[in-house]
Amino acid sequence: MVLSTVESEFFMRRAIELAKRGNGNTHPNPMVGALIVENGKIVAEGFHARAGTPHAERNALAALGRAPAPGATMFVTLEPCSTCGRTGACTDALISAGISRVVVGATDPNPAHAGNGFTTLRNAGIEVVSGVLEEECSRLNPIFNYQITTGMPLFAMKTAMTLDGRTATRHGESQWITGAEARSDVMRLRRYFPAIATGSGTVLADNPSLTARIPGENVFCPVRFVFDRSLRTLEKLDLLNVFNDEFREKTVLVTTAEVPSVLSEKLFVRGVKIWKISAENFWADFRSRVTEKKLAGVLFEAGAKLLGALLSEKQANYLYAYIAPKIFGDPDARPVFAGTPLEKLSESQILSRTAVSRHGNDFLFEGKIGV
Repeated sequence: MVLSTVESEFFMRRAIELAKRGNGNTHPNPMVGALIVENGKIVAEGFHARAGTPHAERNALAALGRAPAPGATMFVTLEPCSTCGRTGACTDALISAGISRVVVGATDPNPAHAGNGFTTLRNAGIEVVSGVLEEECSRLNPIFNYQITTGMPLFAMKTAMTLDGRTATRHGESQWITGAEARSDVMRLRRYFPAIATGSGTVLADNPSLTARIPGENVFCPVRFVFDRSLRTLEKLDLLNVFNDEFREKTVLVTTAEVPSVLSEKLFVRGVKIWKISAENFWADFRSRVTEKKLAGVLFEAGAKLLGALLSEKQANYLYAYIAPKIFGDPDARPVFAGTPLEKLSESQILSRTAVSRHGNDFLFEGKIGV
């Protein structure tokens, strides 16, 4: 049965929904969703739940529990793997099962796969259609896409701003720039990223917990980096959530200064770690430390100074900008970024593979930083 473009996109959107069920649990693997269609109806579904467990395609086949009917089609958000990892090549499973047609969203950026899965399936006589909702499927996995091609963790920035690029009034009032729906979506990002970073100014001003609080799920706490080169936060050590809550052992104080022994002991008792990073090679050394700890990505939820430094040093790889339909019109309201002065328009950083989605009255603009 040949499906129309509308029908193919309908089934792929369902596969995308399935993939999102693995949010935050699949690192270093990607989130992937799959489903089997027979005679225009979904008969089985699956998704990749956790690294080391069966992939989405195998889960969909297991859910079917029988041989696929003649002409059965599998929809999958990412090219089926063609190499034998911990769970075996998915191309082998599809060939053995007798699937007639495979419709794929995004090509696997992993150089070990990248198109080889398509070739393997076609050589086995399976019809392959690729590129259905390709951009949407690719955006499921910005961390995997970056890490598998560079070997380094993804550094992403998250902001919430007005239409004129302000994050707070001149007096610091910022709650809330965006509405409840956008703030709820931020919880999705916090659950996706294995680490979150912020600056001392944000910790002192807002006393955030930096946890993912999703209805129906246990509170999730990623690794929390607090950038504090001058050790300002240690003056209020006993009052700040990240140093005292139940997840305090997941907090890391990032600094370049010598930590006084008394404060160092207090942090040690709490379980808080200290990273002393070279001032000369700060970002390279920090990224190297993150890589050593096998943290696939870091979400920077910070103020203008830290985000500006990321941009100025060309360390930011991705942007999530929640934009509220509000205008301050005040030149002294607090900006999103405060980096080094820009001399020429040509020096601006360009985003590629951009997308816009709506969350209540607010909009999420996202994209890869750099072409």
